[in-house]
Amino acid sequence: MTAVKRGTGAEVATAEGGGPYFDERLFVFLRDLAANNDRGWFEQNRERYDVLVRDAAFRFIAAFSHPLHRISSHFEAVPKAVGGSLFRIHRDVRFSHDKSPYKTHVGIHFRHRAARDAHAPGFYLHLEPRNCFAGVGIWRPDSETTRRIRQAIAAPRSGWGRAVGAGFAEHLELAGEQLQRMPRGFEADHPKGEDLRRKSFIGVAELSDAEVLAPDFLERYDETCRAGAGLNRFICRALDLPF
Repeated sequence: MTAVKRGTGAEVATAEGGGPYFDERLFVFLRDLAANNDRGWFEQNRERYDVLVRDAAFRFIAAFSHPLHRISSHFEAVPKAVGGSLFRIHRDVRFSHDKSPYKTHVGIHFRHRAARDAHAPGFYLHLEPRNCFAGVGIWRPDSETTRRIRQAIAAPRSGWGRAVGAGFAEHLELAGEQLQRMPRGFEADHPKGEDLRRKSFIGVAELSDAEVLAPDFLERYDETCRAGAGLNRFICRALDLPF
């Protein structure tokens, strides 16, 4: 069961017992939302969102807090509605041609405690019908952060190979967009050129809907995060952050 506490204006869930943490009805809701992405429909179905998405995600976040701290005490699992690990369902449409008000996926980001937004080292979970995945690393960092990570990758005996080596590759693969040309300051034929051209420094593991709904999903997700922890450790070292 999920207990919901009401305190300082935020709703905080605490996990009681084990999984499964997510229900097939979560995916049904997201498919329905994709077909009816407007405020009227959402308000009529808000209770479904509250129970199947928000409360379930809070329960998972709370349950993952202890395994996460065994990986690193510097990453946070915060089960609350504002400023927590669960991304808002509302889209930022200010600069988008697509004015659909709601995301049709669930995003959970266990960020480094020094982070202020999503563009920071973290462990990520993406829930979307037939497009679920776990992620580690840092997505689309700013130019100075990117420069520091690239310099760390290029450095002799940097440890990059260990961070994304065999243990990492058993569970995840490096992903994300890349520059077409080598970034300024690096030789065109640099032996680590493929990684230096990355815009994001992330590892991704695809998940089936069935895996997400399984009773042992928390343990599977923990295993994936542990396999990718070396990448976050490398990024933190490059940015002078504790791990």
